[in-house]
Formats: sequence, structure tokens, C-alpha cells
Amino acid sequence: MKEKGYNEEEIILSNLVKKTNYGYTDIYKNRLMFPIQDIRNRYIAFGGRVLDNSLPKYINSPEGIVYSKGRNLYAMNIAKNVKTENIIMVEGYMDAVSLHQRGIQNVVASLGTALTESQARLLRKYAEKVVISYDSDGAGQAATMRGLEILKNVGCDVRILQMEGAKDPDEYVIKYGNGRFNLLVDNAISLIEFKTKVLKKSLDINNVSDKIKFLKETAKLLTTVDSKIEQELYIDKIAKEYKISKEAIYAEINKMQNKKVSSKVLEKAPRTVIKKENVQKKLIEREKSILTLLIYEKEKAYEQIKNEIKIEDFKSEINKKILKKLYEEYEKGNSNINNVLSYFNEDEEVMSRLTEIMADEYKIKNDDKAIKNAINTYKIEKLDTRKMELIEKQQMPGLSKEEEIAIIQEINKIIIEKKLIK
Repeated sequence: MKEKGYNEEEIILSNLVKKTNYGYTDIYKNRLMFPIQDIRNRYIAFGGRVLDNSLPKYINSPEGIVYSKGRNLYAMNIAKNVKTENIIMVEGYMDAVSLHQRGIQNVVASLGTALTESQARLLRKYAEKVVISYDSDGAGQAATMRGLEILKNVGCDVRILQMEGAKDPDEYVIKYGNGRFNLLVDNAISLIEFKTKVLKKSLDINNVSDKIKFLKETAKLLTTVDSKIEQELYIDKIAKEYKISKEAIYAEINKMQNKKVSSKVLEKAPRTVIKKENVQKKLIEREKSILTLLIYEKEKAYEQIKNEIKIEDFKSEINKKILKKLYEEYEKGNSNINNVLSYFNEDEEVMSRLTEIMADEYKIKNDDKAIKNAINTYKIEKLDTRKMELIEKQQMPGLSKEEEIAIIQEINKIIIEKKLIK
């Protein structure tokens, strides 16, 4: 390397990547290349980082059907297998590579884009707690704030790593080692604490008007905490740390909550409500298993499933859209699953659901058995639903003797049919 005229920093970076499974150096373009894999270890793209100060610093493969920055995370294929309670998300390839090389492997990196809901759901699938460790500069802080809200909305326990003495995790681990970095992770602060710290930085709480503003904004943050015990703990901590009486914080929170209730009572204009699916989670998962079989087993699954499971049998409207499209495409003889995502480019809900389905590792060994089981589950569910309808009808007053006999006969028939299925 020295003979080729590379400086010391370039040699360190090149060796760092060469010693891992994450990339190789492209000497011609003076750029480190990072192969990007999906969670099934399939190579889907490349990312490049320059070794000098030229711009752009990072460059990725173009996006397409196979590769989408917003639906993948760098090194997730490795981090998902680490037995730990959390996943650490860093900002760049080098941070991830450096930490992995030093034995900290529950680390992923974004792919040159702000955190998306699809990425957040992918993180939530493999860990409840997500520790964000972005650069300490202004851009990093802004990215952190956006990502925190998305992670919170998908149900993650969000924590933020606070670093001093280094601008990013890569630099911190090199300077202070694994032990101190792991301690930082253990002491990562919550969303409320982070937002309070950011708020405090923008105000002078020794100034009366700024302190009142800090109190109001802090109280607004605390009204978003659903758990009363958790809220009480935050109030106690904030009161001590920022020298504000607990009574003042409680009073401001109560004022805001009362105002919210009053505004709801007085509000007369109709609201636009985002419709949520009122479907049991187990039913949605069952439908997703059918869609998984159709996507990966193609015509084989389609030929067996189409006659037994109708589109109207699905309860989830999102799953129903996917099923309808898959049936239509297979009917045309189109079985290329790479096109599935492209069918729904304009529908965020469907894209998110498809991402969930295709992010799952497909481990079915006996395809015929899996297809048969899925069909039988739906048959049993239909019979159970009809049985409950008949039992309810049986309780209705004014039934004739003939009607009662007919109901009993149909119930008995359902019981026999269920036994034959099992």
C-alpha cells in the first residue's frame, strides 16, 4: 500500500475493511466499497466511501426493485443473530464496521437516508430496545430526533447514546475501547430525557422567561407519557436536575390536560380519522402466512390455495389488496416475485406490510404440508364462525321446532366436517 502512495489514514481504513466480511478497497476510484446484504445474506447493492476529502463522501448503488435504502439496514443480517436485548443504530458504514470488528456486533447502520418506518419495523422485529448512536454534530442531532419519533411509533423502547470526547462511535471505540462504549450503551437516556436536554440547550434557564418556557415545553413532553408511574419518575428527575418544583410541573401538566379535554368537548367540526384495522393480530399473521406461501411458492401454492381461500375470506383490508393482486398476476401467468413491490409503489400501507412479509426468513421445509395446513386452518375457521352463528340463532325466541332441528343438524354436520379436516 505504501508503494502506491497511500497515506497512513488510508492504510488504516483499507486494512480495517479488509479484515472483515463487510467490504473491500477499490484502488482505482480511491474509494472503500461496502457490499450491502439483506437479512437473508443476499448481496443487493454496494456502498462506497472516499478515502480523501472529495465529494460526495458516500455513494450507493441506484435503487430499484431489489434494493431500496429505506427498506434495508447495513449489517442487519449479522446483528439480528446476536443474543442481546438491544440493537445499536449508527450513522455510517465505518461506525458499524469498526464496532463489529471489535466484537460489538449488535450494530446496524442506515444507508444514507433518514430512518424510515420500514426500517423501524425491521429493528422492532429483532429487538425491543433500540439505541441510537448518531454523530454529535447538528445534522446528526436532527436525524436522531426524526428517527426517535418513528421508532417510538412502532413500539420500540428508544434510547439515545450520549458521547463526550469523540464525534462518532468509531472514534470513541478507537480512543476509549469496548468497555467504556458498552457502559455508554447501558446508560443511554430515554426519549423524554433526550428531548429535555435538547430543549435546555436552546434556553437559558437562569432567565425567568426562558425558565417558564422550559417548564411549559417540558410539561408538554410529559403529557405524552401514558404511564403515571413513569411520568412521576420523570417529574422527580427533571425537578432535581433543573431545580424546578414538582408542584409547578404537575400544575402545568394538569392545566394542559384540562385544556385538551375542554377543547375536545367544544370541538364541533368533524375530524378526519385515520382508519385502523380492527382485526385480531392472530388473523393478520395467519393471512400473512398465506401471502408468504403465494410469494415464495408461486404457482404451486396458487393452484392449491385459489379454490379454497377467496379474497373476501381475508379480514385485513391491506392483506386483501395484496392477495387480490397476487391472484390477478398468477392468473396471467406472471410469477416473478421481484415485481411484487413495484405493484404497490403508491400505497405506503401495503408497501410496509409487504416489507414485513419479505423481511421474514422463509424456513418452510415441507411446502405441501405448509400449504395444506394453511388451507385447513381457514376451513376450520369458517366452520367455527358458522357454528357460532347457529348457536346465537338457537338462543333466539320464537323458533319453530323444525328450525331448531335444522340448526342442531347443521351444528352436528359442522362437528363431523371439522373432525375430517383434522
